[in-house]
Amino acid sequence: MSVLEYVQAFIRLSQYSPEDVDTDPRRAARLLDGFDPTLLTHLGRRYDSFTELVDIAIDMEQRLRQAHEDQRRKRIASTLQSGSSQWQRVVHRPPPRICYIDMPQQQEQYCGMQHHPSSCSVPPHPPASVPPAKPSAKYPCYKCGKTGHFSKNCLALRRSQALVLIRGNQHQNKKKGPARDSAPREGRVHYTHIDQIPEGEPVLASTFLVNEHPTVVLFDSGATHTFISRSYATKHGYHIDNMKAKYHITAPGSPIDTNQIVRHLRLCIGTEEFYVDPVVLPNQGIDIILGMDWMKEHNVLLDIASRTVQMMSSKNGKVMHIHLPSHKHSSHTVNATEAQLIEKIPVVSDFPDVFPEKLPGLPPDRDVEFAIELVLGTAPVSKRPYRMAPDELKELKTQLQEQLDKGFIRPSSSPWGCPALFVEKKGQGGKRLCVDYRPLNAVTVKNKYPLPHNDILFDQLGRAIVFSKIDLRSGYHQIKVREEDIPKTAFSTRYGLYEYLVMSFGLTNAPAFFMYLMNSVFMKELDKFVVVFIDDILVYSKNEKEHEEYLRIVLSRLGEHKLYAKFSKCVFWLKEVAFLGHFLSAKGVAVDPSKPQTVTEIRSFLGLAGYYRRFIKDFSRISKSMTALTQKNAKFAWSPKCEEAFGTLKKLLTSAPVLTQPDITKPFDVYCDASGSGLGCVLMQEGRVIAYASSQLRKHEVNYPTHDLELLAVVYALKKWRHYLLGNTCHIYTDHKNLKYIFTQQN
Repeated sequence: MSVLEYVQAFIRLSQYSPEDVDTDPRRAARLLDGFDPTLLTHLGRRYDSFTELVDIAIDMEQRLRQAHEDQRRKRIASTLQSGSSQWQRVVHRPPPRICYIDMPQQQEQYCGMQHHPSSCSVPPHPPASVPPAKPSAKYPCYKCGKTGHFSKNCLALRRSQALVLIRGNQHQNKKKGPARDSAPREGRVHYTHIDQIPEGEPVLASTFLVNEHPTVVLFDSGATHTFISRSYATKHGYHIDNMKAKYHITAPGSPIDTNQIVRHLRLCIGTEEFYVDPVVLPNQGIDIILGMDWMKEHNVLLDIASRTVQMMSSKNGKVMHIHLPSHKHSSHTVNATEAQLIEKIPVVSDFPDVFPEKLPGLPPDRDVEFAIELVLGTAPVSKRPYRMAPDELKELKTQLQEQLDKGFIRPSSSPWGCPALFVEKKGQGGKRLCVDYRPLNAVTVKNKYPLPHNDILFDQLGRAIVFSKIDLRSGYHQIKVREEDIPKTAFSTRYGLYEYLVMSFGLTNAPAFFMYLMNSVFMKELDKFVVVFIDDILVYSKNEKEHEEYLRIVLSRLGEHKLYAKFSKCVFWLKEVAFLGHFLSAKGVAVDPSKPQTVTEIRSFLGLAGYYRRFIKDFSRISKSMTALTQKNAKFAWSPKCEEAFGTLKKLLTSAPVLTQPDITKPFDVYCDASGSGLGCVLMQEGRVIAYASSQLRKHEVNYPTHDLELLAVVYALKKWRHYLLGNTCHIYTDHKNLKYIFTQQN
C-alpha cells in the first residue's frame, strides 16, 4: 500500500473514532504509527502538523523507491559485466529519475534525517558544482510545468491529491442535503451476542428498562451506531421504519446491509431517561447496543475496571456515576424489575404466580402424557456421542447440572441413546442443549394431530383492535413423559447417559402433543377471543373492556392447569403486535416487516414467497419465469426475465399491503379474470382487500377458449374461498360479458 492509499484509508476510517484524532498532533501521531517500518526509520521524528507529515512522507517514499530502483539497475549491470567476454555488452544506463527538493545548504550532502551518513540508503543531493543527471530540460513535466523529472514521478500532483483528501475530510461534516441522506453509510459492530465478548474487552452489559420492558443493553465503544435486535423489536411490537439511506455494517462473520430503524424508544438508566433511534440488525442476539453516536451525544465515559458509566445528567447538569452489575450476575435485577412491572399491568397484576422466575420443578400429572409409540419389531437404537469443542464441553457440563437440579433429567442405563448437541438460540445468543433424535424419530409412529394453518388462525380475529401475547416458559418441559417411554428419550454425552422425564426438543410428535394439550385447556375460548399455536397464545378483543375480561379468563386457565409463562417474552394491551410472522393491528393483517428482506435470508425464495401469495396480486404471473426453472428436465438458464421477476417479488414482499379480516355477517365481492397464461382473483369486502389468489394455466388449459378460461377463473375463486362464501351473499365480477347468460342458456 502506498502512502497516498494509506492516507486515504486513514481519513476514511478515522471518522469512526473521532476521539483519537481530535487534534492535529494526535492525528499526525496516529498516522505516523501506521507507516511501513522502513519509511518510519527515515521519517525519524514526531510531527505536529498532519499536512506536513503527509507531504514529507510522500516525498520520502518517492526517494526511497528511486534509490531501490537504482540499486536494482546496478546489480543487473554488474551481473552482465561479470559474464564471459562473448556475452559482455555495453549497458547504457538512463539518467536517474529523481525529483529533487531543495534543502538547506548545510544538509545538501545528506538526506536530512537523524542518522550517520555512512548508513544512509537515500542518495544524497549532489554538490552545487556537479549538476545532477536529470531528464532533459527541453521536456517539462506536463502536470506541474517544471523540468527535471517525469510526470509519473511528480510530487506536486501527489501532494495536491493528499491535500484534497485532508481538506475534504475536514469539511465533510459541514455538508448537508438530500444527497447525503440517500448515500450508503458505513458502520461497525464488534459483538452481536453476549457470549462473543471475551473478558477484559472495553464493553459493559446490564439490564435496563426500554419502553417498560427489561432489556439487555450493551455499552460498546467499538460500535459506530446504536443497534437493536430485529427479533427483540418485533417481539415487543415496536414499529420498524424504512430509511432512505442504507447502512453497510461490518459485523462478526459477514457484513450486514440494513435500511431499517426503530424510532423514539425510551431508555431508563438510573434516574435518567433517554430517547434512542436504533438501527435494526437481523442477526443480533443482544437486545440493544449503545454505540459511539449515543455516547458522544451524552458525554459518556466507561470505566471497565469498576463497571461504572459516567455521564452528564440532563436534569441538573451534574456528573453521574452509575455502577452496572455484570450481565452474568444480574438475574436478580431482571426478576426484581419483572415483579415491579407485573404489579403495574392491569389484570396481569392479579396473576403473579403464572409468571415465575423459573419452573418450580417437574410438571404435575396431567390428562396428557407424552407417549412414544414404535413401529412393530423395532430394536433399541444407540449412537455414540458427538465430539465437542472444549468450550462446548464446559457448557454441556453446566446445562446437564442445571437440568439435573430441576429434575428434568436423570442418569440412565437405557439400551437407547441418541447423541446430544448444541443449537444456537434464535435471536437470543447462547446455546440450547438438544438431542439428535433422528434415529428414534425414524422408528416412531407419527401422531397425525393437526397443527392449525396461519390463514385459519387469523380468519378468527375479525375486527379486533386490542391484543395480548403470552409465551410459555420452556413449554415442552411442562409435559411429563409416560413412565414406560422414559428410557426411549435417553441421550449420550461425554459425561454419561441421561434420560428425560419431561418432553424434550427434537422429538417428532412433541408439537402435536403440546398442541393437543393447549387445545384441551382453551377449548371453550378458541375462535372466540383466543388463538393458540403450540406455546404461543394470542388474546384479542374489539375493545379494552372485553379485553380485560378475556385476559383474566386466559390467565385463570393457565393458573388452573399449572402452565407457566415467561414474562419477558409476553406483551399486553397492544394496538398492534407481531405474531407468527405477521403484523396484526386494527387495520388488519400485514407481512411482518422482519420477514424476508435480503437474498441470504430467503433460503428457498419461491417456496417462501409462495407462502405470502395471498398478499401479492398476480403472484403466479410474476413468478412464471422462475417457476419454469423448477420443472423436471428443464435446463437452468437465468434470463433477464427471471432477474426481473426475482427483483419484483423481493420488492412486493417487503412492501406487502395490509389485508382486512373477513366479517361473515356482510356480503363478499369476488373479482375474477383470466389471461393466456394464468388466472387471477381478488376477494373483497366493503372495498377492502381480504386476499389475492392466482394460478398458472396447466398444459391442457392453455387450449381452452376464452369463455371457458373466464369461467375457470370463477370456479377457481369459488373453490379457493369456499369457506368464506358458503352460506353468505357474494357478488362475482368478471370482464367477460358472455358469462352473464351461463344460468339462462338452454343447453
